[in-house]
Order: sequence, then structure tokens, then C-alpha cells
Amino acid sequence: MGNLILQFTRSVAVLPILAMGLTSPFVSADVFQPSLVGSGAVQTTNVASAVVADPASAKGFGVAKEDITSERAGKINTYFKERSMPLYGFGTKMVIEAKEHDLDWRLLPAIAVRESSGGKQACGYNPFGWASCKVTFRSFNEAIEVLARNLGGDNPNTAAYYSGSTELKLHHYNGTVIPAYTGEVLAIMDSIGE
Repeated sequence: MGNLILQFTRSVAVLPILAMGLTSPFVSADVFQPSLVGSGAVQTTNVASAVVADPASAKGFGVAKEDITSERAGKINTYFKERSMPLYGFGTKMVIEAKEHDLDWRLLPAIAVRESSGGKQACGYNPFGWASCKVTFRSFNEAIEVLARNLGGDNPNTAAYYSGSTELKLHHYNGTVIPAYTGEVLAIMDSIGE
């Protein structure tokens, strides 16, 4: 009986220490939080990246800071969810790909809204109308990656078309065929967030 009480006492004493470690700004271990994405897949988000050291506001101590990727992904997902769009859940993927290819974070979702109502009229997992819907993809993730790479100027075959500003990219994407296209997509970008 004495050993049982001793074990219980040790576990009660250790729990607060472990709990403090999980919320400590000095925790370096990655903590992942699953979030649902389309087609039943699970995507993970690094929650530990939301804790950073900010010497200006906290004199070197870690301060919880809003993770800009999560905030932007949340705005995209909210926009899609409120409109019952199939691309709901792909906000994080779009923000990550936009960042990797130096694009405005709202560009990919706005094109998807304009081209396919956020995936409602997607052709073969192609919610962007890429290549006049003659190209199909195996998944929305693949479509997001391909479009981001091309619009970011990282595909040598299309780089000449997609260098420059967001407006210029949109003009080359579909603005030469539909004169109002650039303005329509920019308006959708504004409605997604700033």
C-alpha cells in the first residue's frame, strides 16, 4: 500500500512539470496538430512554430505569437466553408505553396473561386481551369502545387508569362481572353482577406 501511495504522489508531482513544459516558450520539440483536408486526407500543422522569441516586446523571453500561416489558411478555409466549396480544408496547402513560390497568399484560392466556384466545377481535380481544363490532376494538392510553381515563375516553360506583379500574372493567365478577369480575381482576393 505504501508503494502505491508513493507512485501516486510521484505522478501527481510530475504532471504539473510536464504541463508547464508543453506551454513553455522554450519548448523546442515539434508538436503537430492534425487538421482535416479534402478527400478524407489528414494534414498536419506545426503548432510549435507559433511560439517565437521576440526580444523587442518580451526582452528575449518567448512570446506566443499568432502564426500567420494558420491565420491566412483560416481565412481561406472560412471563405470556402461559408460557400460550401469543395476546396474547404486546403487553405494551409495554398498558403504554404504561395509562400514557397513568392505569390500573394490569396491568389490561388481566388483563381479557384473564379474558375470553378472553389472546386464545384473542377475538371479532373483542376479547380483552376489550368490549360483550359485540358490538364487533369490526381488530387487538389497536386493542382495547387503545379499552379503555384507556374504562377511563381518556377517552371522554365511558363516563366516568361508569369513574371512580374499579381496583376500581370492574372492578365497572362486569362486576362487576354476575358478583359475583366484580372479585376474579378483581385476583387475575390480582397473578399478573402487582407
